[in-house]
Amino acid sequence: MATTKSICFYFQVHQPDRLRQYRFFDIGNNFVYYDEFTNKNIMRRIARKCYLPINALLLELIKSHRSKFKLAFSISGVAIEQFKQFAPEVLDSFKALASTGCVEFLAETYSHSLASIANENEFKLQVKDHSKLIESTFGMKPVTFRNTELIYSDQIGACVADMGYKTMLTEGAKHILGWKSPNFVYTNTINPKLKLLLKNSELSDDIAFRFSNKSWDGWPLTAEKYADWVESALEKDDTLNIFMDYETFGEHQPAESGIFDFLKALPDAILAKGISFDTPSQVAAKYQPVGPLHVQYPISWADEERDTSAWLGNELQNEAFSKLYSLDKKVKKIKDKDLLNVYRHLQESDHFYYMCTKFFSDGAVHSYFNPYDTPYEAFINYMNVLSDFELRVEARLKKSEKRNVQK
Repeated sequence: MATTKSICFYFQVHQPDRLRQYRFFDIGNNFVYYDEFTNKNIMRRIARKCYLPINALLLELIKSHRSKFKLAFSISGVAIEQFKQFAPEVLDSFKALASTGCVEFLAETYSHSLASIANENEFKLQVKDHSKLIESTFGMKPVTFRNTELIYSDQIGACVADMGYKTMLTEGAKHILGWKSPNFVYTNTINPKLKLLLKNSELSDDIAFRFSNKSWDGWPLTAEKYADWVESALEKDDTLNIFMDYETFGEHQPAESGIFDFLKALPDAILAKGISFDTPSQVAAKYQPVGPLHVQYPISWADEERDTSAWLGNELQNEAFSKLYSLDKKVKKIKDKDLLNVYRHLQESDHFYYMCTKFFSDGAVHSYFNPYDTPYEAFINYMNVLSDFELRVEARLKKSEKRNVQK
């Protein structure tokens, strides 16, 4: 009997810690870095428009389809912290989904950081801390890994395999795949034991970015039309991996666009085609890899280039990035949980994304997610905070060294 073709839905859940306006004269005088008022308001708004209604709908779909509807989430550690602080009912709704046994929770970096391309030791520590958090929160230990922004390279994959993960998600970047299809399972070139699931960008973006665009030739997108596209894409392939931000539902694509009705009708339309919903670990177990995927330089989901230039593509970003990670050894030497926590939060990829100077086709996406008027403003604000943090670290080091001398 032929193996049923698969569709794999994975959603990224993350909310950054937005910095307050931190002026030059605050350096050395004020340790309050975050705009908690804004963080709370945004979290409450997205909880109302997205997280709570979509989680309720997914729970209903899982129950009504008798476990035939399955999906996966990657929730950053800092997002879980914000749920606990500002919207505990959202966390409860995710726990209700976890209890169905139809949802897989993935491992990632705790702080939604770029540590995988900066500091391997810090990367591993964050992944370990995140895995512990997911297990304690949802009662399941992650077995599949998804790196921040789907960033991947041969070396990063090998590192993830060393941590014991058997499956990893990344982007089906055209400049890497060439003529090959993203709709198969691949392996890491250094350690073939790590299986790779690749995002189908076209069919993912049809929902995430184009759904409410009335000038798009696919509009309006119905569940039946989308199921036909899925069936066509899987005619000769194994699995269709649909990866996107969870805020697509109700936030990026508003309720009035019909996005909730679309999702409600989608499971029946897909299942009617004889295609099964599988989680990432199920897909990896179900299909034999077709071969290794060679990725010498890091790729990501972002922009036309599908590289790391959205975060590290200009001098502002690279200066801030280098300065931050230059403090790693000093922060670790102090062994202070509060300072380590600040260090981790300053690693959130969003801080560097705000400094992006890209324009043209990718400009609108960057401006949508950016609370600053200009990239330079984002850079100055971040560097002011980082300067104060560095002063605190240096002061603690001197105090610690003085104490050791006195002993």
